[in-house]
Amino acid sequence: MPALSNSEGTAASFFAVVANGLRRPMRVTLLLTLMFAFAAVRAFAQGKNPYAGDAKIAKLGEYQFRLNCAFCHGLGARGGGRGPDLTRAQKRHGNSDAEMFHNIHDGISGTAMPAATNGGIGVGMSDEEIWQVVTYLRSVQAKAPAQPAGNPEHGKELFNGGFGCSTCHMIEGKGGRLGPDLTTVGASRSTEYLVESVRNPSRQLAQGILEAMKEFPQEYESVLVVTADGTKLSGVVLNQDQFTLQMLDTREQLHLFEKDKLRSFETRRESVMPVYDQKALGDKDLQDLLAYLFEVGGK
Repeated sequence: MPALSNSEGTAASFFAVVANGLRRPMRVTLLLTLMFAFAAVRAFAQGKNPYAGDAKIAKLGEYQFRLNCAFCHGLGARGGGRGPDLTRAQKRHGNSDAEMFHNIHDGISGTAMPAATNGGIGVGMSDEEIWQVVTYLRSVQAKAPAQPAGNPEHGKELFNGGFGCSTCHMIEGKGGRLGPDLTTVGASRSTEYLVESVRNPSRQLAQGILEAMKEFPQEYESVLVVTADGTKLSGVVLNQDQFTLQMLDTREQLHLFEKDKLRSFETRRESVMPVYDQKALGDKDLQDLLAYLFEVGGK
């Protein structure tokens, strides 16, 4: 067992004196508890990456990342449907190696990021494997943010007016609810991901509105409902189970249906967002729109 620090040694000596005054079963229980406590303290005290800059370790970290993290963050760590782009120098939940270790080890409260322990991520990760992943992320980190070379002011005008993006999408509490909130998307998604989301929105559906904490979040599937009286409604799925369907229609009206009382319903892995090809949205306007999203996301 590694040598204890001065503070750990002092605490261990104190509890050893206390333990000696207890009966054997209680003493064993206390000492086992202390062993786990000291192990936890030692793990969290690791504020420095022991493998920093080691290319061989980074390669091992890439394997661990593909095994445990790529499902959410994409191959190459450039972001996926659920997880943000981790190649950026500026990250929303901390930029230091210690902060990244903590985020992986403990998860991030209020997000879909689970803890790496107890199989929360993939098959579960040891502290050593987490440091390997941190080393890998450092090796693929971009030297400078991938900021689109567009005009954010013009992009804001397009978002709120010309292309009506704000009809379905919200930024900083203003806009529609039919599509994902885009306030932070510029800080968590790569340029390539955002371009694809505009040019081909059905290829990879965004994570659902109300299901961020589910193990497998509901996605923005489209739905067509015909009620018992023949009323037709279309929109996006918020949540569903075997018996019920919750949806938001294109007028942003919330509906909850019992499936067996509907005349019919059909869900499709297609986005309700229209396809913006180069004829509908030129490359220059797209760069301006992305520049606006990156500017907002960087605040």
